[in-house]
Amino acid sequence: ELIVEYLRRKRDLLLCAAAGATPTLTYKLLGEKKQTAPNLFKEMRVLKLDEWGGLAMDDPATCEVYLQNNLIKPLGISVGRYISFCSNSENPERESEKIHQKLCEIGPIDFCVLGLGLNGHLALNEPSKELRPFAHVVGLSDASLKHPMLEKARVKPDYGLSLGLAEIFSAKKILLLVSGKNKNPAMRRVFTKRLSTHFPASLLWLHHNTVCLCDEDAARGIDVNS
Repeated sequence: ELIVEYLRRKRDLLLCAAAGATPTLTYKLLGEKKQTAPNLFKEMRVLKLDEWGGLAMDDPATCEVYLQNNLIKPLGISVGRYISFCSNSENPERESEKIHQKLCEIGPIDFCVLGLGLNGHLALNEPSKELRPFAHVVGLSDASLKHPMLEKARVKPDYGLSLGLAEIFSAKKILLLVSGKNKNPAMRRVFTKRLSTHFPASLLWLHHNTVCLCDEDAARGIDVNS
């Protein structure tokens, strides 16, 4: 409903989309909305948030395959309205620069859907004493390499490709979706309201328009009013 509300106001809305289990139902509901309001999505644009590097684009573990199956094809997003990291580019640094330049041309992001990493990563911006502002190549942490998406990977990813925090935080609206009891420790840390680059999700407190929606398991024991 939040995404549709924004889409009604701006038909060429630029949606930055995360992959993974948590947003799947959100995308399914958007697909169902298209059945009753097909014209609503005719101008919508989609930007891929991040990608596993070193995998073929048709590897079942890629964000590409996930987004094609759950968002791009169900919503009928044409090639010209989809901006995507190439997972197996010969020059990952140049690929990142290409995405950054494209976002400079068509951005900023209108609506960004994010998940919460177990180690607090946002997109594939891993915990570190320094964080990158723009799209870049990422060295993957052990925690990220255990991501459930990679269980079906044909090969292990060599690196990650991710939007940077300045690009993500330029979004007019951020929707953080969190589900499952395994995310409860990370949620608890977010709601300590202590900001640290070693837990990138904590920096969402600096964004002017972020909404967090979560299930009871993820939020158990958290007093959001404290």
